[in-house]
Amino acid sequence: MRYILLTMVFLVIAGGSVLGYMIFQVSSVTNDAQEELNRGEKSAFRDSVVDPVEDPISILFLGLDTREADLSGLTDAMILATFNPDDKTIKMVNIPRDSYVNIIGREAMDKINHAHAFGGVDMTVDTVEHLLNVPVDYVVSLNFTAFMEIVDTIGGVEVDVPMPISDTDNATYGTIEIDEGLQTLNGEEALAYARMRKDDPRGDLGRGDRQKDIIEAVIKQSANFKTITNFSSLMESLGNNLRTNLGFGNLVSMHSYASELDNIDQLSLDGDNMMLEGIYYFSLHEESVQEVSQTLQQHLEISHIEAQATISH
Repeated sequence: MRYILLTMVFLVIAGGSVLGYMIFQVSSVTNDAQEELNRGEKSAFRDSVVDPVEDPISILFLGLDTREADLSGLTDAMILATFNPDDKTIKMVNIPRDSYVNIIGREAMDKINHAHAFGGVDMTVDTVEHLLNVPVDYVVSLNFTAFMEIVDTIGGVEVDVPMPISDTDNATYGTIEIDEGLQTLNGEEALAYARMRKDDPRGDLGRGDRQKDIIEAVIKQSANFKTITNFSSLMESLGNNLRTNLGFGNLVSMHSYASELDNIDQLSLDGDNMMLEGIYYFSLHEESVQEVSQTLQQHLEISHIEAQATISH
């Protein structure tokens, strides 16, 4: 999902920069999906509101394991991406869903993906900001329905499946069977291919490679997408299954990053498996958190001292 989420947003950005019809559709969806955070326009980690055209910004992408206009509950994927307009670079860190962190607003340690269930987007944003000591300027919440709609609308994605896949982690669609070899996957199959975690002998490394396969396939297929017959239905689905505090103008201003989607600097948070009272958690290494934090601060062109000073305000 860490690759898929960014693709979905940038497909919208790319479409909005090509055809006036698409611009109108994307603008309508953005207006319908727009939802301000309780804090207002500015992060507490900022001295002033940022401008995506001129300032480095961050966007928190939340993948929700829900469907059919449901944007509540736990987050299945959580990705923080930073964008620097000077060098047109993107850095991205996947925050493991089971990370054992302090949930801001509850003042208790728990899995970070529980923050959304406890306090929605606002509590999730606060928790990520305090974990990594960087501002979260914008947030995009997206569920699996939107992803499947995008794959189906572009006519499926072609991937070379490395092994037979049988995914049963799918309460809505039952078991999905995918044969080994070159396959064209529809939305349901692509979701199963990206999410399957139990039967891959390479574990999370294999799952990460499969997610990369999907993002590359989506980008390739989108470049060859020559019809907008189903574009309206796609936009309607996105409107029902996406929430963001990004405005349409913000999206259009970021279209110059679209060419960098296949050149993202991916950061990682290291840690150890941990059991507490029979419950599994992922215990983050403090040195890894600090390293990622400093890298993101540099990319956002803020110093650790400035970030700390802003928090105290």
